[in-house]
Amino acid sequence: MGELAPSILAADFNRLGENIRCLEKEGVRMLHIDVMDGNFVPSISFGMPVIQSIRQESSMFFDVHLMIEEPARYLQDFVQAGADGITIHAEACKDIKGTLQSLKKQPVQAAMSIKPDTPVTAIQDYLGQLDMVLVMSVEPGFGGQKLIPAALDKVARLKELREREGYSYQIEIDGGVNHSNLGLIMSSGVDIAVAGTAVFQGNIAENIKNLKEVMESAS
Repeated sequence: MGELAPSILAADFNRLGENIRCLEKEGVRMLHIDVMDGNFVPSISFGMPVIQSIRQESSMFFDVHLMIEEPARYLQDFVQAGADGITIHAEACKDIKGTLQSLKKQPVQAAMSIKPDTPVTAIQDYLGQLDMVLVMSVEPGFGGQKLIPAALDKVARLKELREREGYSYQIEIDGGVNHSNLGLIMSSGVDIAVAGTAVFQGNIAENIKNLKEVMESAS
């Protein structure tokens, strides 16, 4: 069965600790943490202090998604804050190769993401060095958007390349994931599905159970 990675961008920050404890109680093993700088994407979210704070209370895998310009400047800071995996955007790096080399030196899983308009070919030369590839299925920066169906074509292509070349990266998708489309998403070849509103809007425990049931039936 695939992995569900709830995005705390959609959580109630007034009750963040409580929300995270609920996820852990329901067996969630991965937490998706969106860091936005107001430059690479229009929105601003949070940074190292929030991650460091929740790290003290949680043993989940922190999947830190850096939607920031030139992320190489802050890699070590995010590792020290508690990241277990760091995702950089190909479009945010003037020197993709150099940034990835810097990331690979850190004691975390290395991942790269592409926006909806960016083809898989833009990162094809780096796939063999990655632990994970994140396909954005909405324009990054805002929650609550509808999934762009063409993203699933990228997933299929990444799965094909992984099998053909013998790569070991996992495929993650982020954006517009909900109960009604999760089955299709998982059957396309996704290993990790990021969900925000679908997890945190309403009853978190019930949402998790329902989403996991869909993932299990699609496996």
